[in-house]
Amino acid sequence: MPAVSPERTDPTPSARATRARYRRILRFAAWHLAVTWLFELAFPRIGLSKLAERTRTQRMRRFAQRFHALALDLGGLMIKVGQFLSSRLDVLPPEITAELEGLQDEVPPVPFPAIRALAESELGAPLETVFAWVEQTPIAAASLGQAHRAQLQGIDADDTGLQAVVLKVQRPGIEKIVAVDLAALRKVAGWLSHVSIVSKRADMPALVEEFAQTSLEEIDYLHEAANAERFASDFAHDERVAVPQIVWERSTRRVLTLQDVTAIKITDARALKAAGIDPADVAPVFASVMFDQLFSNGFFHADPHPGNIFVTPNTDPTATHPWTLTFIDFGMMGEVASSTRSGLRKLLIAAAARDGKGLVRAISEVGVLVPSADTVELERAMTHLFARFGGKGFAELREVDPREFKDFGDEFGDVVRSLPFQLPENFLLIIRAMSLTSGVCSSLNDRFNLWDSVEPYAAQLLRDERGNIVRDVAQQVIDAASAALLLPRRLDGLLTKIEDGLLSVANPRLEKKMVRRERTAQRAASAVVFGALLIAGSLVRVDDLALGNVLMLASVLPLLHGLWVGRRSR
Repeated sequence: MPAVSPERTDPTPSARATRARYRRILRFAAWHLAVTWLFELAFPRIGLSKLAERTRTQRMRRFAQRFHALALDLGGLMIKVGQFLSSRLDVLPPEITAELEGLQDEVPPVPFPAIRALAESELGAPLETVFAWVEQTPIAAASLGQAHRAQLQGIDADDTGLQAVVLKVQRPGIEKIVAVDLAALRKVAGWLSHVSIVSKRADMPALVEEFAQTSLEEIDYLHEAANAERFASDFAHDERVAVPQIVWERSTRRVLTLQDVTAIKITDARALKAAGIDPADVAPVFASVMFDQLFSNGFFHADPHPGNIFVTPNTDPTATHPWTLTFIDFGMMGEVASSTRSGLRKLLIAAAARDGKGLVRAISEVGVLVPSADTVELERAMTHLFARFGGKGFAELREVDPREFKDFGDEFGDVVRSLPFQLPENFLLIIRAMSLTSGVCSSLNDRFNLWDSVEPYAAQLLRDERGNIVRDVAQQVIDAASAALLLPRRLDGLLTKIEDGLLSVANPRLEKKMVRRERTAQRAASAVVFGALLIAGSLVRVDDLALGNVLMLASVLPLLHGLWVGRRSR
């Protein structure tokens, strides 16, 4: 065990340390926001856009390197922020994502004495009385906690049927660190909400609140245990998926004891091949399982990076599948509302069918486009994109002439940038899950073609959608038939009430409309009478002055009546 400095022996931060941490995060954000504003907004306005373009790559790389160092030094949620940025291959340049990729594994562990003290305090007993042994070197160290192998004592082993377990312990003082980090992130989000180029695309305060909720749930291990059991229930009849068993009697909010399911890391191609498993066969199964979570179950693992998924060879001779995907770490989970799930299904079906118009409609339904957006040009761009690049895998796209991508960007870049895209709430985890899924599949098979997994899955979704339509139509037929059978009895009752004078109808809105229309009709009638008397008086006055004057004076009465009715109606 390397020597530990006195400051690191007790990892719980002091009030002075938390204030310094908060100020350091804000200084870092303020400086880099100012630099970005200067180069990307101010310089182009004074004719220095070429300078901004020439230095962009270097600036991005320097930002990523500095954030990497900051995250490793501070730990806590800064690691989580870096991990999220590293997964945003869709919008962030490779200079940032490649530099932050290492944050998945580069978290220094907390010394075991501090872990022991916290675990014993939570469990209410010395570790020696709870476990036969606990390995002091962690098998995994994450930003919010770390995991140690252990073995249950005889009684607990008999009760659970388990011996080998993993003891997951929260980092001491992490709750205070998370609170400070969230306060700093909320402040930065407030700054960004006043930058129009950002606020038009995303509600940053709402995204930070979503991130906050997920982070607070992640440091509650009882919540994670409940998530694991719910996930296991979703895949109870799917031999492709396994979930570790929870030892509830030895778990608290800050300590979690669960079955040791350590097996082959999903991206360890050499170990997979040694076990007789072709990595290329794993990719489509993993993609399909993630699709099930997002589009069917609505409850998904939002952190499916390689360290959280094992491939376990199946030793059961009766099993229909030779291996299982074993998921761990259920702290970061996401839910997809049924309305959003419907939109995502339509999006996937449209993508599989290369339907540009359908894709844009689905994007609008999901909420990525504001309702007022003019999507004609975007539909044309998507149709063109499918025609030129649709169906190609990652390896095939790498072989495409870069000039083709440039031509497409020149032709449609302004269209896409001008549209009011926005990042809806609850999409942070969906994007992260899909980005990580794509990365894992590509690492398993560099020629992996996502379309090969999307198309059969979308076809099944389409069959399900048609089945739902048939069921809906059938239900409507049954409802109509029921109404028809009951109609004679209801009509008989209605006629009886009418005959007896017992029927009363009350509709305040309708009554108000009727009153307004009655007054309008009265004003119109008064106007007609006024005009008729006035014109008649003026014509008669030529031959009969007295009668003409009487008629013209009489026209004042309907005029006053019309004005009075109009005043009452207001």
